[in-house]
Amino acid sequence: MAAFRARYPAETTEFDESIDAAPEYNALLARLAGDDLPRFEARFKESLNQNTINEVVGFNAFLDARRSDIAARIDEINVSLAQIEYDPGRHIQLERQPTTDSDVREFAADLRACSEGTLGGDEQYSEQKFVQVEKLIERFRGRDGLTALDARWTAKVTDVRQWFTFSASEIWTETGEEYEHFTDSGGKSGGQKEKLAYTILAAALAFQFGIANTRAGSNRNPDRSFRFVVIDEAFGRGSDESARYGLELFRRMRLQLLVVTPLQKIHVIEPYVAHVGFVANPTGQDSRLRNMTVQEYREERLRRAG
Repeated sequence: MAAFRARYPAETTEFDESIDAAPEYNALLARLAGDDLPRFEARFKESLNQNTINEVVGFNAFLDARRSDIAARIDEINVSLAQIEYDPGRHIQLERQPTTDSDVREFAADLRACSEGTLGGDEQYSEQKFVQVEKLIERFRGRDGLTALDARWTAKVTDVRQWFTFSASEIWTETGEEYEHFTDSGGKSGGQKEKLAYTILAAALAFQFGIANTRAGSNRNPDRSFRFVVIDEAFGRGSDESARYGLELFRRMRLQLLVVTPLQKIHVIEPYVAHVGFVANPTGQDSRLRNMTVQEYREERLRRAG
């Protein structure tokens, strides 16, 4: 009785380990015999094949499609990056490699294992396969005492962005040879980091707005595409040189900018904007917004300076 209870704790929660409890065990045996579970085994396996395996294969295919989407987007962004001169004669290219993270790699292997050898034949979905699927589902749901840990694991392994590690290379445009490789921005000056970030951001915006192919000869009219960008204090702490690089890059891509910036950077931004919305709170009680053209702003600045 103790061994039976240990093996089937859920079914024997209210059972005792005594001779007096024998009728309860006999009643359970009779119920199992009456249910005739073996008769439903074939139907169970058929349902398992038609539902569980299809869902697992579909889930795996969905994640794989998202992975392919990321790879395709990186390739498209690289088309935009190839048109941006990062340094004289050189441009930036993004690179992707499969992650070495053990959680992600083990999850991908387990997910493949759940469906391998189950399609294209008459072999029934084995109990071993069911156990493999069950282990994954348990972690998705959250195991007892490990709910938070499993939730973080699920968010991590099902986010296909985590399946890659990304880096960048500075390439000689004429020869395609690598000049420098960036696995991160460590060792770079603040201005270099900003310049690299602006370059990749501009290329990503080109992809997002669908303006990567608005060069000469393209059928798309660049004046008809949406390209409005709000930049909140992006240039506030950077160097003037990197800010000018970013603004010039956005200008070349014909992006419409709304720049939120403190006054100390206005001298850098002035050549790239047509209007200024000047916000002031002189009393500390309320803010006031004054709209003016850049020319009006310059004239008033001169009057105040004089």
